This record gives sequence, C-alpha cells and structure tokens, in this order.
Amino acid sequence: MWADGDGGLERFCSPGKGRGLRALRPFQVGDLLFSCPAYACVLTVHERGNHCEHCFARKEGLSKCGRCKQAFYCNAECQPSSAVEGYLPPLPYLVHPSQHLQKRKPTPVTLREDWLMHKLECSPMVVFGENWNPSETVRLTARILAKQKIHPERTPSEKLLAVKEFESHLDKLDSEKKDLIQSDIAALHHFYSKHLEFPDTESLVVLFAQVNCNGFTIEDEELSHLGSAIFPDVALMNHSCCPNVIVTYKGTLAEVRAVQEISAGDEVFTSYIDLLYPTEDRNDRLQDSYFFTCECRECTTKDKDKAKVEIRKLTDPPKAEAIRDMVRYARNVIEEFRKAKHYKSPSELLEICELSQEKMSSVFEDSNVYMLHMMYQAMGVCLYMQDWEGALRYGRKIIKPYSKHYPLYSLNVASMWLKLGRLYMGLENKAAGEKALKKAIAIMEVAHGKDHPYISEIRHEIESH
Repeated sequence: MWADGDGGLERFCSPGKGRGLRALRPFQVGDLLFSCPAYACVLTVHERGNHCEHCFARKEGLSKCGRCKQAFYCNAECQPSSAVEGYLPPLPYLVHPSQHLQKRKPTPVTLREDWLMHKLECSPMVVFGENWNPSETVRLTARILAKQKIHPERTPSEKLLAVKEFESHLDKLDSEKKDLIQSDIAALHHFYSKHLEFPDTESLVVLFAQVNCNGFTIEDEELSHLGSAIFPDVALMNHSCCPNVIVTYKGTLAEVRAVQEISAGDEVFTSYIDLLYPTEDRNDRLQDSYFFTCECRECTTKDKDKAKVEIRKLTDPPKAEAIRDMVRYARNVIEEFRKAKHYKSPSELLEICELSQEKMSSVFEDSNVYMLHMMYQAMGVCLYMQDWEGALRYGRKIIKPYSKHYPLYSLNVASMWLKLGRLYMGLENKAAGEKALKKAIAIMEVAHGKDHPYISEIRHEIESH
C-alpha cells in the first residue's frame, strides 16, 4: 500500500539503470514514501520460538504447531488453518495451555494460503526429522512457487513491479553460481516434491537467479537476522551509495522512509550493501551480487576513501606497497573469518580477531574500516560468550568512527548505540545506558517511524531501569 492516496511515486525508465522509482512530489526526512507487504517470506529456523512464523512478531508464550512442533504462532489469527469454514483445527494442532478453540472469519483465500504455506514445511519436517535442512533460499523459493500457484493474479505487493518481471542476470552467472543454483533445485525437489508442482528446470534456474538478486533479509533492531522475503515494489528501487531512502521492517511489512530531502522528479535510491567500506570494496560486492558498478557521487569522487582506510601516523610512514599488502591481508582475513564462523569455537574466533587487529594496527589507525570490521566481529563473539565488559570495550571503540563513516541516519549506527545502551544498562551504568539508547531512538525515529514497536520497547527499557 502506498503512503497516501495517489502514492506520489511512479515507475520510470532510469537512464543507464533500467527500471527505477521516481518521486512525483516532495518528501521530507522521515516521511514514509510507501510500504509493501511481503509477497513471500520465511522466518529463519534459529528464531523459531522467539518470533511468530507468520507475522514475525517477537512475543513470549507463542503457540506451537501440534503436528510438526517446530513452528510457533502469536494466536489464532496467525495460526494456519486447514478448515476452510473458519474454525481452528481441533486440539492438539494448536498447543498452548491458555488457548481454546475459537472462531475466526478470515477470507477463504487468506486462510487457504496460510495453511498451504505452512503445509509446505509441516509434513516434511515430520517426515525428515533432524534431516530437514533446506537453505533459506530454497524455503523462500518454495513459497514463491506455492504463491504463484494459488494466487496467479497480481498481488498488493506488486503495484509497480511483478515478481515475474524480476531481473535474473542469468547470462552473467559464473559456473560456481550456476552450480549453487543446481544444488538448490535438487534440495527443492528433495524436500518439497510431495506438496509442490515444479515448473521445468530452466524455469527454476531463472527463478532462483531472480530470488538471489531480488531477495531481502529481514533484520531486527540490532540487525540480527530474522528471515528472508520478497518485496517486489521495494526491489524496483535502484542502488546508490548515497541513498535518499532507507528500508526497515515492521514484522513482514517493508517500509521505505526518506533519509534525505527528496524533490519531485528525483529518483528514489536505496542501498543494496553495507556502506562502511571503501569504493573498490563496495563495487566488488555490487559486481559479485548484482552485476553492476555504482557510479554515484561517492563512487566517482571517492571522497571518503582516505578516511575509511586511514593510515597510522608514524615518524617513518608505511610505504605504498606496505599499505597495499595490508589491505590485501585485511580482505583475506575478513573472508577467512566468515568461513571460520561455521566450524571454529568462539575462543578461536576471538583469537583470529585479536591477532588480525594486532597485525593491522602496525599500519592502520583504529578508525580504519578493516580494523572496525574485526572489532565488530570480536564484539559479536564477546556477546555470544556473555563477556559483557569485553563487548562494551569493543563497542566503545567502534561507535565514533561508525558515526563518521556511515550516513547520518544509519541502521548500523543506531544498532551500535542500542547494543551499547543495553550493555551499559546490564552493567548498572544507567546514565550512560540511557544516553546511548536515546541516541539510537533519534536515528530510529527517522528510519523506522516514531510509532514503530521497537521504539516503544526501547523507551520501556529506559523507564523500567
């Protein structure tokens, strides 16, 4: 749905970029341009029991599906039902001691769709047990196929861009990416064949390529991963490293708000990637994932690159070759750490972070983005190990350069203030905690909107201490 009656936005042909989204009227900082319900979405398995499978709400006392015992739901409105008449199935399908049978009147289409989406996974999870392990991309693609079958007409998520119009960039895929798609197709057939009718393999290759280029990661207020989704109208926006809007989530609803003033006729740009890194790194990521190079103001001027890769001021400054070698080392250790997270222990991961920082500090300042990257990873490991003082120590080093390197209304900066505030509060430093939480709120009121549940929760945290 659009923010107002006429929407104030239009699809247009953006010079050199293809399709794009353009403003038809001015928008001020913090204005909601539009919102878009998820066409299809999946909650990550790691958040089951903490969030509702259907609406992604974070609640205690969620109701468990009595058959698969894996999916959890808020209440009767979110619980999928196979009863077309509008009744919940008999207990123990809905399992929560405080709940009883209750009648509801959802539309038959919605009710049927809710049930079919859960049925895709409910029966296979029972049959496969611990061997049920499709990737999130496979789970999301299965739901897209099911949606297309039961809802072939255009949906409220596709006002300006239909899923079938998504770019696949199939001609640009290398052999490694094609092999990964074939593996995903095999997994799709393995886990979902009893509940889905599949198109031909060529069509599945296209669909997986479309999902890889146009899928979104839904994150919470601390940027923790909650799930994956397809938001067609949001996918219409082109990328800029100087974005004028930001995308946030209210459950499974994507909301797009202005973070710069937008004039009538301006193109609406979001960012597809983390903007912390220097131009070359950003464009490597864009080329690898989205098959284009950015030519925004920040990429053409490279004005921020020197500060982002700040070199330590020494009486004997490092030579250009030494700097290039250290940048190469930093990129390699970042990739090494990404892979190591899958098989090394927390203490081993923390050691990688500490040793890499020690080596890089011979050339880089602490505000250098490669140093910050490893500090952030170290902070994450400390949080996992419940080393609150260690996490706070890293967070305090990170926040000032983050505020310098990121745009003014950055979710990365807001989430860091939020983590710091919660750490301070937990360590009984209420004054510092309240100050940090209020800094997070100031950014989130623009990015998320003043009425977002996350902001209400943070205000409650301040008041309850």
